[in-house]
Amino acid sequence: MTQALSKKTLVIGASTNPSRYSNLAVHKLLAHGHHVVALGPRPGWIGHHPIVTKFPDVEDEIDTVTLYIGPERQQSFYDKVVGLHPQRVIFNPGTENSEFYQKLDDAGIPYFQACTLVMLSTGAY
Repeated sequence: MTQALSKKTLVIGASTNPSRYSNLAVHKLLAHGHHVVALGPRPGWIGHHPIVTKFPDVEDEIDTVTLYIGPERQQSFYDKVVGLHPQRVIFNPGTENSEFYQKLDDAGIPYFQACTLVMLSTGAY
C-alpha cells in the first residue's frame, strides 16, 4: 500500500490481549500500511506498537476513528473525537450509540456502523 492511501487511524479501546478485536484491528491496520494511534486504558504493546493512554492532539490529523468501547464508556470521548474533525468514525459491532451519532451529525462528521476488520479484508477501508 502506498503512503498516499494510508489513513491515520485512532483505535479507541486498544488492548494488549491478543483475543480482543481491537488488538487484531491494530495488527491488520499496520499490515495494510496505515499509521495507527492505539489508545487504551493502560499503556502496553500490541506487537511492537505502543498503546498510549493520552488522547491525541488535534494537530495529529486523524483520518479515521474506530471504536472498540461500549456506549457506556464513550461519553468522555464525544467532544474529543469531534474536536479531531476526523473524516469518519467507525462504530464496530457492540459500540453503536445513537447519542454519539447525533453529536457527529451535528458536527458534519460521517460515521459508519461497520467492522474495521471486514472493511480491511474487503478493501472498503
